[in-house]
Amino acid sequence: MNTSENFEDSPRRAALITAGAAGLGKSVAVELAGRGWDIFVQYGPSVRSADDCVAEISAAAEDAGGRVECSAADLTSPQDREQLVERVLEEFGRIDMLVNSPPAQPRPTEDLLELTEETYYRVLDMQLTATLFLTKLVANEMVRLAEAGQISDPRIVTINSISAYTTSGDHGPQCIARAGVSMMSRLFADVLGEFGINVYELRVGLISAGPADPSHSRYDSLIAEGLTPLRRWGRASDVARAVAAVADDLLPFSTGEIINVDGGFHLRRL
Repeated sequence: MNTSENFEDSPRRAALITAGAAGLGKSVAVELAGRGWDIFVQYGPSVRSADDCVAEISAAAEDAGGRVECSAADLTSPQDREQLVERVLEEFGRIDMLVNSPPAQPRPTEDLLELTEETYYRVLDMQLTATLFLTKLVANEMVRLAEAGQISDPRIVTINSISAYTTSGDHGPQCIARAGVSMMSRLFADVLGEFGINVYELRVGLISAGPADPSHSRYDSLIAEGLTPLRRWGRASDVARAVAAVADDLLPFSTGEIINVDGGFHLRRL
């Protein structure tokens, strides 16, 4: 995936953000664009148009003089993953940061005792396998670029969920996938440390999707009763600012770290 152009003199840093056309990925893209990063947004082939999203991210980047590019890619497809990474390198010549953001999609509900193999493999393919192999591709490019002196202090952030350790009997495959993603982050942190590539997991709690979400009223009550020490819903901006802390290199001597963005849910208090 080598590019012929010489980008060595370019001081701008580039971030690849998956699922960046909506949800948490979009919030992260807007935040980093406003902080001077060049942004490449991946979105799923089911997204009809990313024009509005790119316009919002571009508006955030305008004052900082950054660039925003985007591409549809099915991350469950090896060919699409390869083409996506090649496209980022063609546009920017570098990848300083990868943000694995979960796609904004409904979670299929299926009782564990009724779970089908089809559902299980579909969820793991989308949420774990695709993330693992995209991260592998990008990590290898980061190693190459770092050893060539074209980038320094690259980093990888994977946005995960409290489902990594919290059971939900009607979302079994999602819980298994999220637990796998957590181990994936630790494995990459272990392997990539010698190359100066820091790896982080953001473990996200209850993020408000608005009153239209059918579970909103239920969790409203639980939060008010003390489900989380910070008695409010999480916001997409909370997640974006946590990613920004990594992007701004505020945690340079940390890797394999779990950064909880969950209002204190992880305390598991009595």
